[in-house]
Amino acid sequence: MTKRSFERMGRGARGPRQCSMQPMSESPARSTGAPPYDSPLLQFLHALPKVEIHCHLLGTVREGTFLEWTRRAIAKAGGVAPLTEDEARAFYVRGEKPVGVLKALRALDAFLITQPDDLHRLVYEYLQDAAAHQVRHAEFFWNPTGTAQESGIAYPRALEAIVRAIHDASTDFGIQGWLIAAIDRQAPPQAANEMVEWVVAHRREEVLGIGIDYNEVDHPPEWFAQAYADARRAGLKTTAHAGEFGMPWVNVKTAVEQLQVDRIDHGYTITDAPDFAARCAERGIIFTVVPTNSYYLRTLPKERWALDHPIRRMPGLGLRIHPNTDDPTLHKVTPTGAWHMMVKDFGFSIDDLRGFMRNGLDGAWMDPGQRRQWQAEFDAEFDRLRALHQP
Repeated sequence: MTKRSFERMGRGARGPRQCSMQPMSESPARSTGAPPYDSPLLQFLHALPKVEIHCHLLGTVREGTFLEWTRRAIAKAGGVAPLTEDEARAFYVRGEKPVGVLKALRALDAFLITQPDDLHRLVYEYLQDAAAHQVRHAEFFWNPTGTAQESGIAYPRALEAIVRAIHDASTDFGIQGWLIAAIDRQAPPQAANEMVEWVVAHRREEVLGIGIDYNEVDHPPEWFAQAYADARRAGLKTTAHAGEFGMPWVNVKTAVEQLQVDRIDHGYTITDAPDFAARCAERGIIFTVVPTNSYYLRTLPKERWALDHPIRRMPGLGLRIHPNTDDPTLHKVTPTGAWHMMVKDFGFSIDDLRGFMRNGLDGAWMDPGQRRQWQAEFDAEFDRLRALHQP
């Protein structure tokens, strides 16, 4: 990918042991990602057992890792590279009107990820960081098309590195990691079909299904119907980003009815269609929401943001939602911080959080027997922590 094309696309996503990690912001305060917290609520939320089912691998990259790879790219280019250290640091500044993170994600594929070990490091560090916030089960998106076409790492080699990291993190931190191969909707539909062929031809149990992400504007879900049909025939689970970036609710409808997805990522504009929302509620579709979504932080007035955000209205329509980090290091949020925003910003109660926790377990693509076991265990732990911390 040339620098020009990179810039254009950027304008256009078990009890773990304690471990050290780079600081990330809670909302609103900063923490190291580990106890102690300064309030019973944060103590409760940090200790709460969690699943994470909407997170993008490239959006988990630690700032130190990003800077290290930037310096490596500059050195390899003889001191001149399409990305400077100052530009790299700027990706980790999140103001009141944050820009999207797509340019940072494109930079990783285009310039910074150069070998399978880089992917291993990304996965291992993400799962380490998530485990520090009591995430027991993490399903994360990875776009094989970008890795193959831009980073130059063929799917089988990239997948092997990712799977190895999943197993290493399971051993070291007690966290279950699972992969969702994601369609880059800004690439041609044929690339999506090809990606599904890769997944099917090199089938691994760690790859649970497919998704679709990147900029939804002018890239409607129906373009990728063939890829989704192929995935379903192969027995893969499916999800889709829809109703993000302020795109109309009909994109959610298309994903549900035409792509026949198992769950929806974001889906906020469904609040504009109460009748269709009622149908989704009746079917029990899980919506993986992101409190730090850049679009609403950027477009809603500061004084109205939390009051007018669609997340606040979705449960009132009967929709089942579950909070996630999306791009945690670039959004400056941790799993604890995402759950904190549900209370602090959107006004949900502790009892609401129990429902969201259950939604996450129901929406996760896990073995039914494990789901039943964890439903009982998570409920019991919720009650124990609530009595202990009295949030």
